[in-house]
Amino acid sequence: MLYTLFSPSEGKNVGGSQEESEILFGYEPRKSILNSYNDIITSDDIETIKALFGIKKEKEITPYLHDIFSAPKMAAIERYSGVAYEYLDYKTLTPTAQAYLKKQLLIFSNLYGVLLGGDAIVNYKVKQGNNIGDIAPDKFYKERFSYQLDLLLMDHEILDLRAGYYDKFYKTKQQYTTLKFLKGGKSVSHWAKAYRGIVLRALAQHQVQSIEDFLTLDIKTLQLEETITVKNKTEIIYSIIE
Repeated sequence: MLYTLFSPSEGKNVGGSQEESEILFGYEPRKSILNSYNDIITSDDIETIKALFGIKKEKEITPYLHDIFSAPKMAAIERYSGVAYEYLDYKTLTPTAQAYLKKQLLIFSNLYGVLLGGDAIVNYKVKQGNNIGDIAPDKFYKERFSYQLDLLLMDHEILDLRAGYYDKFYKTKQQYTTLKFLKGGKSVSHWAKAYRGIVLRALAQHQVQSIEDFLTLDIKTLQLEETITVKNKTEIIYSIIE
């Protein structure tokens, strides 16, 4: 089976109607960081809240000021709304494709740590790189979940579509594959988010279960150039074509 590792996004959809349920590896290992976050956002310390969120205007913090243990929840794959998720366009996928993402997509959250796409989470805000109280999320979750992720992924293939920052949360020791997108022979940065979303959509649509199967996909606007393997990392290089 193929697991895909993915980044969260700053943008999120509001609301939610999914029932409370367990999430990957449970709530107990997350208890201290979730409590720390909740204590901050339910306090009257507006400046600390704005700093945590990375927001300057007080009126913009309102959507996130709710007790996270009772707030509405929705699946992580539906909660995020950034560029990659716009190009994924989850809502227009078939139920079968949606189920694939809920079971085989691992999203690395700055609040929750690693999540399955189908795990129910609240609307939250943590600026990438910020501590939550005195807790650094990347170190916190690397210590708690690296071993569990090694076990989960041990007998499966891995496609890592995360932004580089999220290597801080988990770095696999086994063989894994990444993608690189070139335009005019140069690596793209911002648009890489869009193409990660496009690739993820193709994976779900075709129910891809191996890197070998992935390499057979004909993905619109992408042309396979080469693959480079160094130690346990294989990089697939695509050119973006008009």
